[in-house]
Amino acid sequence: MRQRLVASVLLTFAGLALLAWLARQPEFYGALGVPAPSAAMALLLFIVAIPVFAFFLTPVMSWWSRRHEREADDFAAEHADAAELAAALVKLFRDNAATLTPDRLHSAFFDSHPPALERIGRLNAAARSL
Repeated sequence: MRQRLVASVLLTFAGLALLAWLARQPEFYGALGVPAPSAAMALLLFIVAIPVFAFFLTPVMSWWSRRHEREADDFAAEHADAAELAAALVKLFRDNAATLTPDRLHSAFFDSHPPALERIGRLNAAARSL
């Protein structure tokens, strides 16, 4: 958890440093069709442009998030009934009409949580090992 917080703070500072540097670059404004540079316009252009570049970090951030979710599931299984946790996940997915079998490629790229069947399988395996 601490690693995630530190990484978040570092990414925030890196983003702000990038914004400060881009705000001083006339090419940044010109490339996006803005004739007059300003601090407000730099922030607006940054907000509009950053998702295009951050898109390529999505699979890495998703993988990292799924890793932490697996650790959270393991912790929960150690301190609660893993079979009941698995049943709760099934109910949660059913109540939300979410699929238990998402597309593997889409899930690997975008999803912050492991697929439901994987989580349920891990919890059921933990319940059987006790």
